[in-house]
Amino acid sequence: MTADPATPDLGPQTRVLARLAEGVGDARLADPTPCPDLAVRNLIGHLAGLAVAFRDAARKELGATTDTSPEASVPDIGPGWREELPKVLGELAEAWRDPAAWTGMTRAGGVDLPGEVAGAVVADELVIHGWDLARATGQEYAPDPAALQAAYGLLAASAEESDRDAGMFGPVVPVPADAPLLDRAVGLSGRDPRWTPPAR
Repeated sequence: MTADPATPDLGPQTRVLARLAEGVGDARLADPTPCPDLAVRNLIGHLAGLAVAFRDAARKELGATTDTSPEASVPDIGPGWREELPKVLGELAEAWRDPAAWTGMTRAGGVDLPGEVAGAVVADELVIHGWDLARATGQEYAPDPAALQAAYGLLAASAEESDRDAGMFGPVVPVPADAPLLDRAVGLSGRDPRWTPPAR
């Protein structure tokens, strides 16, 4: 059975992220990322937090995890993050396999939004922050195609609605129309696909 492109299975992309995180050595945790003001450890902390928030959003279990804005504080990792991150990523993917997650209204980051929009947002977060983590830590990155397509669709619509002045994460970076889809999504998110970490 072919998955509905409007409701992609997030499992393949969460597994990509878990493998990337597994490849991050402790010496890399303080390294910079394409996210302004976030080191690798903060980016991983953000991923863990959003996994919990969007897991609960999918389940319609609204409360502290779904009401808190991501800008409320700088995220960080705890001592057990290597075990906790793949666990919550797996729970996130499982929660969004329920068709009910994509219907009705829910909340994430303190914002009320339709379930199908929340699902597209989390696909986008997983794809773009996967790129952030891979690029910051020098790892190869091949996102899940279905999640990438969902992320690109959301980013393109967002950029169009804002007259391309700003993406969901920052000002849109122009990318050639014939560039790979990942590069185009990264540009729409406000990142330069050519970003590389400063010399160590």
